[in-house]
This record gives sequence, structure tokens and C-alpha cells, in this order.
Amino acid sequence: MRLVTNTQVTVDGVMQANGGNDPVLDPGFERGGWAMGIDDPEAEQFIGDSYLRADAFLFGRRTCDLFAGYWGVRTDDSPFVSSLNSRPKYVASNTMSDATWAGTTVLPGDDLESAVRKLKAKPGGELQVHGSGQLIRWLLERGLVDELTLIVFPVVVGGGGIRLFADDGPDVALELLESRTFPAGITAQTFRPVGRPVYA
Repeated sequence: MRLVTNTQVTVDGVMQANGGNDPVLDPGFERGGWAMGIDDPEAEQFIGDSYLRADAFLFGRRTCDLFAGYWGVRTDDSPFVSSLNSRPKYVASNTMSDATWAGTTVLPGDDLESAVRKLKAKPGGELQVHGSGQLIRWLLERGLVDELTLIVFPVVVGGGGIRLFADDGPDVALELLESRTFPAGITAQTFRPVGRPVYA
């Protein structure tokens, strides 16, 4: 399987709390819900279609808890609910011993790289990562990401918020594979990591 990340971010790189603040997961961050004020059915369909392409999902613990509490308890036929609740899910965690979300397997952190490589070696299309910024950075550092999709919302959050790429993160050169612009100004860019950048 190809490991594909899909991340919704603001123009200034914030990925935290796109759908609203959670008092436990987002303490002190008051600008959550930045994606909710932008109505764009085409962009929403693009995001939903990406979920439907997944053969399996890989999450960090925080994102798994958030998704399980929201998508995992729903029964409607949205692409998010139908894909997340019917396909295998894996969560990378040193603190979670057993997952309550049906179809979820915990990958312990002490041998995570080996476990992810084994998942990637399985037949199939896409092993998708949604949210999970810390995990995405960890995967990039180890060359495990095959494609990285950034869905950029036309908003600058300003102060606060967790950014996808930290100031001290890895440097990665990217090859653009696809770019789309949606009616409300949301853009989606899909990149392939191609090693380290060349500096002048």
C-alpha cells in the first residue's frame, strides 16, 4: 500500500481544530472551527472521495480518539462514516493498550517503523493518514510517506494553533503531482517527497 497523508491546513499552516475546539484536545486554543465557515460542496466531495479510496487508515492517538468519538459513533452513509467504520484502522501509540473503536489495532511505539513498513508491504491501494501532525512529521523523517496532500483553506488563524510543520522539523523536497482549486478558494496540492532540498 502507498502511505498517503491528507491534511487540512490554514494558509499559515495551522492544522489544529479545523472542525471546532475540543476542551480536552485543544486547551487554550480559541480559534478552532476555521474550516466550518467556508461552504464548498466541491471541496467537501473531494475530501470525501479521498476517504473512500482508503484501504486502511493510520492515526496518531489524539486523532484516533477524536475520530472515534465523532465518526465512530455515527451510522449515516456519508463517505467519512462508511469508510472509517468499515476499513481497518491502526493507531500509533505508546500509551494506548487497547482500542475501543471497532476494527482498530494498536501499533506500539517501540517498533513503529517496522510495523508501518509491514503495513505498506501489504497489497492494496492507500494507507491514509488524516490529522495526526506529530505522526506525519515522524513518518516524513523516516521516508515513509509516498504522497502528501495539503488541503489549504483561505484563512489565516494568526496566533496559536498547532502547525503541521514545526520550526525544527525535517526538510523535504516535494514534487507536485496534482493541484486543484475549488470555488470558495480552497486548494488541494498533492506532492511526492523526493529527498532533501538542494540549497543555494
